Amino acid sequence: MAGERTGAWFGFGFCGFGQALGSGRGHQVLSPEPLRAPGAGLDICRVSASWSYTAFVTGGGQVELSGSARGAARGCKDAWASEAFLVVLRPGPGSGPGAELQAWAPGSALRGEPLWAQTVVPEAERKDGPGGGETQAGPLPLLPCVRAYVSPRPPFYRPLAPTLRARRLELGAEHALLLDAAGQVFSWGGGRHGQLGHGTLEAEPEPRLLEALQGLPMTEVAAGGWHSVCVSETGDIYIWGWNESGQLALPTRSLAEDGETVTGEGTGELYTWGWGKYGQLGHKDTTSLDRPCRVDYFVDKQLQVRTVSCGPWNTYVYAVEKEKS
Repeated sequence: MAGERTGAWFGFGFCGFGQALGSGRGHQVLSPEPLRAPGAGLDICRVSASWSYTAFVTGGGQVELSGSARGAARGCKDAWASEAFLVVLRPGPGSGPGAELQAWAPGSALRGEPLWAQTVVPEAERKDGPGGGETQAGPLPLLPCVRAYVSPRPPFYRPLAPTLRARRLELGAEHALLLDAAGQVFSWGGGRHGQLGHGTLEAEPEPRLLEALQGLPMTEVAAGGWHSVCVSETGDIYIWGWNESGQLALPTRSLAEDGETVTGEGTGELYTWGWGKYGQLGHKDTTSLDRPCRVDYFVDKQLQVRTVSCGPWNTYVYAVEKEKS
């Protein structure tokens, strides 16, 4: 893109299965390092990390796997990694607007036949559903234009209610978060750690609106294993759920370390906190933190962070060079 500053992907954290994380020495990388991805030099536009492997999607439609799963495939629009299977979205047959959703065994190297496949027909083309042709902007596991998502547990293809206009959907270990077109947040699934945000520990079988956030339009949502995060239009962060390792940025008994939040004034800075056993916080150590702490690597290298993708035990970051004043 004309005028776009030079950017690169970086990685840090657990790489015990050979995931492409920087130098990849040993089982962990404690500080951000340039990504040592398969097919180096490819235009990576999306990273999806599971526990033992990572899927890289390029702007040219190629998927590359790194870690316990290896392999590559062309002609892909998106990919989503889980330990159960790798989901790939490919253009459908012919010249129509449809797509084909495929689920592969991670160890298959994307060869042979997928475990299952399903044609995804955009809503505007469906005769049995509501029209409007609204585009859902979120990546997998949310499916574009069909009001459905993919789950790592059966049933794998799960439709959403026609009244939900989803623009992003995130899955935790036992729960789901959905951000709709109006900036409202819905949650459902397991709630034993308070990750649903409804004031109880009860499970919810269907998407339920978070009443505590009504009137506060949100722009982003993210689901950790057993906690949830969203960001408002004004840039405020709301976090709830399990705080065992300080992931809510609130004091926790399991962390006796004293310290202060390290802050800065520039935009595009990266802050991390929570469980840090494998260096996934990027602070050159394996300390867990219950307060946000700036990752100085990107400040020292004069880089602005644009995208962050968190795996269970590692972190991937896309950053660009700062504008010269």
